[in-house]
Amino acid sequence: MSLKRACAIAGVAESRLGVVPDSTVLTLQAEAMVAALADAGLQKSDVDGLFVSGPWGRLPGLQIAEYLGIQPSYSDSTMVGGASFEFHLGHAAAAIQAGLCKVAVILYGSTQRSRADKYIFQIRDDLGYQYEAPFGLPTPVGSYALAASRHFAEYGTTSEQLADLAVSTREWARMNPKAYRREPLTREEVLTSGPIATPLNRLDCCLFTDGGAAAVVVSPDIAKTLDKPPVWLLGQGESVSHAQISEMRDLTITPAACSGARAFEMAGVTHADLDVVEIYDSFTITVLLTLESLGFCKPGEGGAFISGGRTGPGGEFPLNTNGGGLSYCHPGQYGIFLIIEAVRQLRGECGDRQLADAALALISGTGGVLSSNSTCILGVE
Repeated sequence: MSLKRACAIAGVAESRLGVVPDSTVLTLQAEAMVAALADAGLQKSDVDGLFVSGPWGRLPGLQIAEYLGIQPSYSDSTMVGGASFEFHLGHAAAAIQAGLCKVAVILYGSTQRSRADKYIFQIRDDLGYQYEAPFGLPTPVGSYALAASRHFAEYGTTSEQLADLAVSTREWARMNPKAYRREPLTREEVLTSGPIATPLNRLDCCLFTDGGAAAVVVSPDIAKTLDKPPVWLLGQGESVSHAQISEMRDLTITPAACSGARAFEMAGVTHADLDVVEIYDSFTITVLLTLESLGFCKPGEGGAFISGGRTGPGGEFPLNTNGGGLSYCHPGQYGIFLIIEAVRQLRGECGDRQLADAALALISGTGGVLSSNSTCILGVE
């Protein structure tokens, strides 16, 4: 059964972003939820579905439900890394279609910056990393660096091309008053920002921030009663392929190849129909690999596709229009912010960075070490 138009996104919001030392994971989620419900024109008492992602070994769904005073009739704590929220959007659509809930809230919060509870460069010592940790591979950056090295070797991709993507993304951030990094950025600054894991430099890597976010997903009958125009889920696909980078079959092809094909088929649209694209940018190489896997360009053509300002303001392929995880924010798991920006672009709420006549958007979230992906296609009437 297709999920096309099974649900609509009615409200979106962030909490305070950047460095928020006076908050907790729970208060950031609550702050975002209150704002997202107000954006939708709904009340907490309307919520009967709860979707939340959090660290392994904890019970984020139980903790936030208790904190918020919500007893949902349907809940989902799927955790597949940064793509979790695109998975949640598809799962919420299925739950709504099945009549299990009517108003679902997708939530996330992190205090990783102020509390230093997560690192971009760490040596994992748990059993799952038995083939990598003994050799000193840092996770996750080392895994992405391996993929970048493979693409460089196989296709001749360059650090300059990746740097151009970082520069274009920063140009979008300079138009977003909520972005954490808004100062000008040049290719040379990216290239000389210092190696983190060859061939990735510091400014090829996402930010390290606090923040929370929420999206309110509703049934079609409720969507039609609200003041703001609904943003419909038209297509969704999801896929997981591995946990450790050593088990990835091809370092240049991500699970987006599977999830994207399903999303396009469900939505019944083509690449040329899209007005705006929001792709998870944990690292610059993440974007390049995702674009190729989604079919926006052929294998090996991603470097040329993202270079020369093509994805920045005024370019022919507007991408990550809020400044992305590279310059806007990145509180550990970024995928929910893709949803927020796509909804705002489709509603025409983005101010200086607003794209003209945006009616169809693609979002693609990546989790783990190129391990999971969910692609969603959204549209307005």
